[in-house]
Amino acid sequence: MTTPAIQGADPSREELQAANLLPSRRLLDPDARASEVLFGLIMVLSITGTVSVATGGQEEVGTMLKAALGCNLAWGIADGVMYLLSILIERGRGTLALRAMRGGDPALARQVIEHVLPPGIARVLTPEELDGIRLRLGDGSQPPAHPSLGLDDALGAIAICALVFLSTFPVVVPFLVMEDAPRALRVSHGIALTMLFGLGWLTGRYTGARPWRVALLMVALGVGLVLVVMALGG
Repeated sequence: MTTPAIQGADPSREELQAANLLPSRRLLDPDARASEVLFGLIMVLSITGTVSVATGGQEEVGTMLKAALGCNLAWGIADGVMYLLSILIERGRGTLALRAMRGGDPALARQVIEHVLPPGIARVLTPEELDGIRLRLGDGSQPPAHPSLGLDDALGAIAICALVFLSTFPVVVPFLVMEDAPRALRVSHGIALTMLFGLGWLTGRYTGARPWRVALLMVALGVGLVLVVMALGG
């Protein structure tokens, strides 16, 4: 029986690396970078939106700028810490799964292997092949007793913090160079929408979807989330 061909051009090595399907030297995956920038934009937009009814006074604008920069810095630090915690949790789960695969219960080991493998691969493996994986895993080195963090993990956390914080600047620059607050607000929103569109375009390329559709969806998602945050008092 032949396997039906999958429609579409073969992905390039760069696309596979961007989708985290091949080893890469990037500190963060494209989806992680996109989500952090999106989060930063939503946070700053929810704050700049509070000046929509302002009269243009510099005191109100200054307060808004301090709030936007301070809020995104705080959330950037929090996101970096959560990133490190998620790595520890994932590595702990991986160690536990490996111990179960090497354990004395073959049926349990097969269940764990089937669960950790992608569904499309697990479905085509026979019980004998799963047992072969289990036996080969038993020949490897022992997993660490406790999960740990390395330099790349720390650099990744710093990169996340920087992404959330730096995504604030393009949106607040109009308030720094323009004295007319309502006009600066319109320019700021235009910059934010452009960034959302570009973010969606890149995400679409990495996921194999049509970039312009993902770009429009990203703009709609960003605007919708900002409206929800503002409606809830954020």
